Amino acid sequence: MNQGLVSIIFIVAMLGLMGLGMPMAFSLVLTGAAMAFALDFWDTQLLAQNLVAGVDSFPLLAVPFFILAGELMNAGGISRRIIDMARAWVGHIRGGLGFVTIGAAILMASMSGSALADTAALATILLPMMRSQGYPMHTSAGLMAAGGIIAPIIPPSMPFVIYGVTTNTSISALFLSGIVPGLLMGVGLIVAWRLQLNKFTVVADERLSIGQRLVATGKAFWAMLMPLIIIGGMKSGVFTPTEAAVVAAFYALVISFFVHRELTLSGFHDVLVRAAKTTAIVMFLCAGAQVASYMVTLADLPSTLAAWLGPLIDNPRVLMAVMMITLVLIGTALDLTPTILIFAPVMLPIAVKAGIDPVYFGLMFVLNGAIGLITPPVGTVLNVVAGVGKLRLDEVIKGVNPFLMVYLFILTLFVIFPQIVIAPVAWMR
Repeated sequence: MNQGLVSIIFIVAMLGLMGLGMPMAFSLVLTGAAMAFALDFWDTQLLAQNLVAGVDSFPLLAVPFFILAGELMNAGGISRRIIDMARAWVGHIRGGLGFVTIGAAILMASMSGSALADTAALATILLPMMRSQGYPMHTSAGLMAAGGIIAPIIPPSMPFVIYGVTTNTSISALFLSGIVPGLLMGVGLIVAWRLQLNKFTVVADERLSIGQRLVATGKAFWAMLMPLIIIGGMKSGVFTPTEAAVVAAFYALVISFFVHRELTLSGFHDVLVRAAKTTAIVMFLCAGAQVASYMVTLADLPSTLAAWLGPLIDNPRVLMAVMMITLVLIGTALDLTPTILIFAPVMLPIAVKAGIDPVYFGLMFVLNGAIGLITPPVGTVLNVVAGVGKLRLDEVIKGVNPFLMVYLFILTLFVIFPQIVIAPVAWMR
C-alpha cells in the first residue's frame, strides 16, 4: 500500500479516536489494528505479542518504583518538609512563595521524576497559602504547572527511562544530560516570576531567625539526603538507574514510616493503590504504543519521514529546529509518554544520520514533550493544577503562558547552542 495513504490512516485514526474521547492507550492499540488491516497484515496473535513486548523490559521496572517513591514522598511528609525549608529561607522576600515553589520544584524533581506527582504536591500545599496571602491564582497556578515539569528533566526521570528503553540510549547519560537544563529551567522561572511580581501586591511571610531556618533545614535533612544517595549511587556505579528506583522507593518508605512516622499502615495501603493505578496507566500506554510502533515500522513510515527531512540532514541545526517545531505541535495533542514511544524511534535515526549527539537529542526530545504537558488543549499538568486548586482550566492556561514562553526560549537556546547540553555531560562522564 502507498506509504502516504498509510500515513493518513495513522494520523486520522489516532486523532479521530482521541477526538471521540477514547483513552490514549486504547487509541494506540486500535490505530495499530487499523494499520494492520490496511497493510493486509491482520493477526490477533501478533497484536497480543506486541502488547506483551511493550512492557517486557527490565529497565521499565524503574517506572513503578519511581511512581511509588513519589507517592511515599507526598504521604510521608518528605515533600512538605522540603517546602517548609524553602519557605523558611525565602518566604519573607516579596513574592517569596513563588520562589519557594521554584526551589521546592527543583528539589522534588531530584527525587521522584514524575511531573504529575510533584505538581500535585506543590499545588496541594502551596496554592492555599498563596490564596490566603493575596497572590493572583491564575499566575500562581501557572507557576505550579511550570515548576512541575522540571521533574522529567532533572534526574531521576521516568521519561528518560522510557526514552532510553525505547531507543536503546544510555539512561545514565540521559540522566546526566538533564542536570544543567533542569537548573536553567529553574533560573528561567525565577526571572519570569520576578517580572510577574510587578503586576500585583502580596503579603510576604514573617522573616525567621537563623535558628528557626536551621531548624526547618534540619527537619528536611533526610529528604535532602535522598537525591544525593540516588544520583551519587548511579554516578559511582553502585547501582543502575533501575536499581536506583528501588533504592528511592525503599528509602522513602523507611523515612516515612520510621523517621517522620507520618505514614500508617492504612495510609501505606492507599499509597500502594494510587501507585498501582498510575503504573497500570503508564504500562498500558507502553504496551499500546508498541502495537502502533510495530505497524509504523512495518509500513516503513520512518523512511518516508527521512525522505521528507533528507534535504536538511546536511544542516543539523536546521534539522533540529524543524523536528523541535514538529514536536511542539505534537505536544499540543499527545501526552509525553506516547510521544516518546511513537516518535522517538522514528526521529532518532534521522538525527544520528545528521551527526546529532543521541544523548543531546534525547534531552531535547523529552524537554519538548515535557513542555507539551503545559500546552493546551491536552496539557495534563494543567488539568492537575486546575483540579487541585479548584480553578477553571482557562485561568490556569492564562497564568502559565509567561512561563511557557520562557521554556520555549530555553528550548530555542539549546537548538542554537547544543554545547550547553553536550559539554556538561562530557565533563561529568
